Amino acid sequence: MPGASVAVLPPPAASTPSARKASLAPERKYKCQFCHRAFSRSEHRSRHERSHTKERPFKCLKCRSTFVRRDLLLRHDRTVHAKDGGVPLHSDGKRRAGTKTRNVETPSKSHLELDTSTLEQMEGNDSIFDVEAAAMLVADLHHKATASARENQSSFEESPSMAYASHNTSMMESSVTYPSGAIALPQVQWDGFMPQSVSEPNSHSITSNGSFEAQHSKHAQAVANQLPPIAGQNPNLVPALQSMISSLPNSGAGTPLPQSPSLDASQAGFRTPQVASDEERNIILDTIRRNDSERAIPEGFRLPGLGSINRYLSTYFGLFHHHLPFLHPASFSPTKVSPPLLLAVLSIGALYAFDQDQAYMLHIGAKVLVSQFLQNKENFSSRKCPLWTMQATMLNMVFASWSGDPKGLEWACSIKSLLANMVAGNRYELKLRQDARSGSTPSQAEWVEDEGCRRTYYAVYIFFGLLTLTYNHTPAMGFNEFEDLQLPSTEALWNMPTVDEATWTDYYKQSPAATFLESHDRLFQGEALRYSAFATRVMINALFLEVWYHKRSPEALQDVVTEYKLRLALETWEKSLDLCEPEAVLVPLSAPHKGHPLLFNAKALYRNARARLEVDLKAVQEALRYHDPYEVAAAMSHARDRVKRSSEMLKVIQECYNCIETAVVQGVRWVARTSPTNWSVEHPLCGLDLMIILSLWLYRLEHDEEPATREELAMYNQVRQLFVKDVEERYLSQLSSVVARLWGSMLDEVVVWGITRRLGESFKLHSQALVGYVDDLEASSNVSTPSMISQGADEDSVY
Repeated sequence: MPGASVAVLPPPAASTPSARKASLAPERKYKCQFCHRAFSRSEHRSRHERSHTKERPFKCLKCRSTFVRRDLLLRHDRTVHAKDGGVPLHSDGKRRAGTKTRNVETPSKSHLELDTSTLEQMEGNDSIFDVEAAAMLVADLHHKATASARENQSSFEESPSMAYASHNTSMMESSVTYPSGAIALPQVQWDGFMPQSVSEPNSHSITSNGSFEAQHSKHAQAVANQLPPIAGQNPNLVPALQSMISSLPNSGAGTPLPQSPSLDASQAGFRTPQVASDEERNIILDTIRRNDSERAIPEGFRLPGLGSINRYLSTYFGLFHHHLPFLHPASFSPTKVSPPLLLAVLSIGALYAFDQDQAYMLHIGAKVLVSQFLQNKENFSSRKCPLWTMQATMLNMVFASWSGDPKGLEWACSIKSLLANMVAGNRYELKLRQDARSGSTPSQAEWVEDEGCRRTYYAVYIFFGLLTLTYNHTPAMGFNEFEDLQLPSTEALWNMPTVDEATWTDYYKQSPAATFLESHDRLFQGEALRYSAFATRVMINALFLEVWYHKRSPEALQDVVTEYKLRLALETWEKSLDLCEPEAVLVPLSAPHKGHPLLFNAKALYRNARARLEVDLKAVQEALRYHDPYEVAAAMSHARDRVKRSSEMLKVIQECYNCIETAVVQGVRWVARTSPTNWSVEHPLCGLDLMIILSLWLYRLEHDEEPATREELAMYNQVRQLFVKDVEERYLSQLSSVVARLWGSMLDEVVVWGITRRLGESFKLHSQALVGYVDDLEASSNVSTPSMISQGADEDSVY
C-alpha cells in the first residue's frame, strides 16, 4: 500500500567488537534493524533496509519508474530513454565526461519491450523478489500488447507530434521533465508566449495536416532532443487509464436524468460532440485563422488531427463535464462554437488524455484569442460580452489555477475581477430579457439560452469558491449576485432533445425552480429542500463561503448565534440530500458513490465546511499559493496547536475518517490510479484540510501527556483498524505519519492536475516531520519542484 512504508531511521547502532577471521573481509558492523543481516558500510545497510520499507527514493524524471539505488536509475535512463532522444541525466553526463560512450541504440526486434525498471529491481543483490512486482511486470506486458494492437487499429490517427517554433529560445532550450508519479503537467513559462522575431520567414502558425507535414521537417531536428515523448503516446504511462480513455464512447455518453414519468433515459441522454470529417476540421482551422487577426498565436501552435480532436472532446464531456455541466452538449457544435471556447475545451480534454504538451498549446491558443477579442472590441462593456467569453475565460482560469505552477495561479487571479464583472453585466442583460417576456413561458431555445447563462454564472461562483478553499483568496463574487436568479435545472431537462412547443410547455411546468435567495433562507430556517444536483452543489458553495466569512470576522469567537445558524444550515443541507432529484447516473465514471458526481463533490465540500468551523488552517492555504512543498509542509506542522482535543473536534475527526475511509475501503492503489480521472479535482482540494487535521489530531494523541478519553481512544482505534491488514505493527504506533504518507502517495500516483502533485509532495514531507526527521532541503530541491530547466537530480544529491 502506498504510504504504508513509513520508517524512522534510528541512529547507527554502536559496533560491538568481535573476533576477526584470518581473512581480510571487512567487519560487518552495520546491522539491519529489520532482520539479522549486517553490512560493512552504512550505505549498503541503508540500501538493504529499503527492501523492507519499500522506499524507492531515486525517481526518474521522465517516466513513472522509481529505484532503490542511484546506479539503477542511471542505467534505466541510458537504456530506456536514450531512444527518445531526450537529454541524459545531468549527473550521468558529469560522471561520464571524457569516457567512451556506449552504443545503446540496438535494433528493435519487437514492438514490445519489458519494463526494464522492474527487471532492474529484481536484479538488485539486496532486494527481495516481490510477487507484486512480478504481477505488475506481467500486467505491464499485457497492457503494452493491448496498446500495440489498439495502435494498429486505432481510428484516432493524427498528424505527427507538434513542433514548437524556434522563435521562442527560452522555451526551446529546456525540456519538460516529469517526476515520479508520472503524469504531471509540465511547468510552462506563463509569460513570453507572444511571438518574437525569427531568423527565417514562416508561414502562418495555424496549419492544416497537409501543410504541417511539409513544415514539420524544418523543426523536427531542432526539437527532437528537447521535447519529451507526449504522455498520451507512451504505453508506459498508466496503461489502465489510457485503455479506459481510448474506450470512451465517441457518442451517446449518458447523462443524469430524474426518475419521472415525463422524461426517460432516451430523452435525457446526449451525444458527445464530435468533428465528423477533415472538411469540418478545416472549417475550424479557417475560423481560428479569421479570429487570430493579429497573428498572435505562437508559431508552434498546431491544431490537433481529427482523431485527437474527437478524443479530447470525448474526454472533456466524458470525464470533466459532469463535474461542472455549464455547457450544453446538444447545441455544442465544434464547427459553430467560438474558437477560443473550443480550444479551451480541447485543452482540458487533452489533460484528461494525458497529452500535456498539446494541452498547453491549446490553452495558450485559447488565451490569445480571448485576449484579442476583448482588446479589439469597440466600446467594451461587460454587458456586451457574449457568453462564450465567460466560459472560455473560466476554463482557461481552471487550467491555470490547478496547473501546479504559481505563475499560472497568479495569471488567473489577475483577471478574477474581469470575469466577475462580465458575469454581473451578463446577468443584468438576462434579467432584462426575462422581464420583457412578462411572465410568459419561454420557448425551448430561449430557455436553453437562459439556462446556459445561469449555469455559467454558477460555475464561475463555484470555481471562485474553490480558489477561496485552496488558497484563502477573498471571494470575487458574493451570493447577493444571485438573489433572484433561479437555481440550475435537472440534468434531464438541460439535456433534453428538441421537442414541439406543447410538449416543451408541459415539461417546463413540471420543473419549477426555486431562486437562490429562497433556497438560502430556507436552509437557515431548517427547512429541507428538493432541488437538482447542480443546485445542491451551488448551495453548499454558498454555505462554505459563509463559514469562511464568519471565521474571518473579528467577532467570530464571541458570535455564538451565527455559528449556531451555520451549523443548522449545514445540517439542513445534508438532510436535503435525501430529497435531491434522483438523477440516475449513466456517465462513464466509476466511483464509490451513488447519485450524480456533483453530489459526491458537494459532500466533500460539506465535510470541509464542517471542519472549518473548528480549525482554521489559513497559514497552510496561503503557503500553498507559492507551490513550495517545503513551505506548505512546514505550515502543516506549525498548525499543530490549532487542532484541539474536544467533543466538537471528535465530530470533525469523524468527517476526516469518512474521507480517508473511502480511499482505504475501495483500495488505495485503485483510488490513486483512477480517481484523477473519475473524480473531480475538488476531492484532493477539500481533503487537504481534513487530512492535516486528522494527522495532527492523531499526533497529539500519540504524544500528549494528557491521556486520551474513552471517546478519543475509540476514534483512534477506528482509524487504526483501517490499516491493520496492510501496515506492519511497528508502524501503527506512528499512525499520524502513516495517514499523511498514505494520502501524499495517493495524490501523486497519477496526475491530471499539477496541483495534486504539490499536495502529495507536501504531505510526504509532513509525514516525515511527524516521525522526527526531515530531508535536507538542498539535497532534494532539485527534484521536489520540477521546472522547465530541470534536467535531473544533481550529482551530489542524495536522491
